Amino acid sequence: MSDTSSSSLVVRECLVKARAGDPAARDRLFAACRSYLGLIARANVQPWLRTKVDASDLVQQTMLDAHRDFHRFQGESDQEWLAWLRQILNHNACDAARHYGTADKRAVRREVSLAGNLTDSTPGMDLPSPDQSPSQLAIHNENELRLAEAIDQLPEDYREVIILRNLQRLPFDEVAEQMGRTRPAAQMLWARALEKLKSLLENQGE
Repeated sequence: MSDTSSSSLVVRECLVKARAGDPAARDRLFAACRSYLGLIARANVQPWLRTKVDASDLVQQTMLDAHRDFHRFQGESDQEWLAWLRQILNHNACDAARHYGTADKRAVRREVSLAGNLTDSTPGMDLPSPDQSPSQLAIHNENELRLAEAIDQLPEDYREVIILRNLQRLPFDEVAEQMGRTRPAAQMLWARALEKLKSLLENQGE
């Protein structure tokens, strides 16, 4: 079994044990979600704020808050757990935006779906439907975790172009400007990044 597949199982299994009071299971639960939170943090904040707040700081604060308030988590499923973590992360990102002098809600994206925003480029990574069964939702959550961990393995420029283009939905002109490249170079980099991502996901599937 691959490390990424194991991480998906860890979230489901350790959530139950952690809520029963197992501290080791809680540590494993948080560790399994770190890559996911890191990517959400980078995708969730507009470029101007990213120059002031490091995504890793947002993740660290979110982990600390979630550890502190773990007893307040009322959900039962991995879907509810990931949603709870995203809510805390979003709250911290909004606090950072206010700290640096803006109340503009556009400074922070209210919700980022890794799988949904990569649907067009990565087959099988679809947004969840309200009509989906628990098993289908579990597959979606596993896809989100798999995507986060796969993207985390990419070279930095590949990660950046996917975040800007697929997760922040920026046009290629803006992607190119932010990355200091020409538009054709940014498009070529994006295509290569997606090919590498697909390769990683296929290997994980094996």
